[in-house]
Amino acid sequence: MAAALMDSDSVKALAHARAAKERGGRVSITRETLGIAAYHAGEWKEALNELRAARRMAGGPGLLAVMADCERGLGHPEKAIDLGRSEEAAELDPEQRAELAIVVAGAYHDLNEADEALAVLEPETVATDLPEVTSLRVTYAYADALAVAGRTDDARTWFTRAADKDTHGVLDTADRLRELDE
Repeated sequence: MAAALMDSDSVKALAHARAAKERGGRVSITRETLGIAAYHAGEWKEALNELRAARRMAGGPGLLAVMADCERGLGHPEKAIDLGRSEEAAELDPEQRAELAIVVAGAYHDLNEADEALAVLEPETVATDLPEVTSLRVTYAYADALAVAGRTDDARTWFTRAADKDTHGVLDTADRLRELDE
C-alpha cells in the first residue's frame, strides 16, 4: 500500500510504511520501502536511517543516490560527496551511477563549487549505456550546472538538447530556455 501511495500522498504512504515496519522490521524490503516513503515525505533523517538498515540487511551498493540526497537534505553536502567517492559507488550500474552523479553535482552546487559539479556530470553526458529518462535527467542537470557556472551559451545548448529528448514534456526546459534569454 505504501508504494501505491508514494506519488499521490507521501504522508499516508509514510504511515503505511511505518506500520509495515512494526510488523516486519527485519525484512530489508520493508525497511527500504519505509526509507523511500520517508524520503518522499521529506523526513531525511528517518529515510537515511532506514535506507542504511536496508543496505546492511540486503547488501550491495544500491540506494546510494537516495542516501546522498538525504545527506543534502540534512545540510551535509560533504557527506553526499563522500558517498559519491565511496568504493561502493564504483559498484553501481550505469543508471545508479548517473543518478548519484546528479545528486553529487547538486551537493557541489550547495557548496558553490560549480566547476566540480560540471566535472562530476561530464562523464555521464557521453555515457551510451543509460536509459532514456536517465539520459534526459543527466542532460538537464548538466545544462543547469552550466547555467549556475555562468556559461549561458553552453547552458542554452544543453537545455535545447534536453528539450529535444523530452518528448513527453516532463521537465521545464522551455521555461529554463526562456529564463536564459531574459
